[in-house]
Amino acid sequence: MTTTTNEFGTITLEPAPPLNNLTRGRRPEWLRVRAADSPKYRELTALFRGQRLHTVCEEAMCPNIGECWGRGTATFLLMGDTCTRSCGFCKIKTGRPGALDPDEPRRVAESIKQMGLTHAVLTSVNRDEQPDGGAWVFAESLHWIHELVPGCTVEVLIPDFKGDWAALQVVMDAKPEILNHNTETVPRLYRTVRPQAKYIRSMELLQRAKRMDGEALTKSGIMVGLGETWDEILQVMDDLRAHDVDIMTVGQYLQPSRFHLPIMRYYTPEEFAHLKEEGEARGFKWMECGPLVRSSYHADGQAHLSPRQR
Repeated sequence: MTTTTNEFGTITLEPAPPLNNLTRGRRPEWLRVRAADSPKYRELTALFRGQRLHTVCEEAMCPNIGECWGRGTATFLLMGDTCTRSCGFCKIKTGRPGALDPDEPRRVAESIKQMGLTHAVLTSVNRDEQPDGGAWVFAESLHWIHELVPGCTVEVLIPDFKGDWAALQVVMDAKPEILNHNTETVPRLYRTVRPQAKYIRSMELLQRAKRMDGEALTKSGIMVGLGETWDEILQVMDDLRAHDVDIMTVGQYLQPSRFHLPIMRYYTPEEFAHLKEEGEARGFKWMECGPLVRSSYHADGQAHLSPRQR
């Protein structure tokens, strides 16, 4: 057992015992989804192509793309489709990105207005080569949305900006209703799953965001099925609550290709229901748990918790 302490508190990391009852093999019935196709899906596809915009729904092969696009919601992927990091679970390509597009924030807001959204989710690739990690793109997008679509709530799912807290302040000053930063996995697996990230840094980011804007909801999520233990999942829940996080999502990891990390275990719907109960007992304002849950799933409902909506 090891304990790490920073100015925001203490986190205890316990070595996990080896797993000996893994569930592998053919994808279970509860993870099978219909192919994405509907009039609204085709309409949004044409809209995004016309505006030269990317969505994480497509780039990350989200299994909920048919459901979400069918009801007119999507998660916008800012700053291009090429990431500077190489996480073992992610389908988004890694490489040297092109220049940032200063007009992208306006086009995103125009698309949100055209879609008639009352809630929008913005995320991005990591742009570690940028001085502020691209924080200004989030801020400008928020400003444009607030100007063109008054009353639209916004969730931003941000990278860690390599611990640049001035960059985080730029985002928080633009007043998102929800500040999301995914923990992704348990600390023991970080070296494999998120080799360029740090568990402690992610926790610190979430608490700093809350201190910068007490009205903003903070949110984080993890994937399960990568080799973590049940106790490790509960420890992440405890750590997130200790760092003032309001909302948590838990979903099944699905291997996007044979070149990505293998699935070590499929969790059952009953186990996800149990995780939801565990989170609610710890005081999260919203727990979204399920086999197909991703970080922006049902985010429009979570936005109603925002004090700015009351």
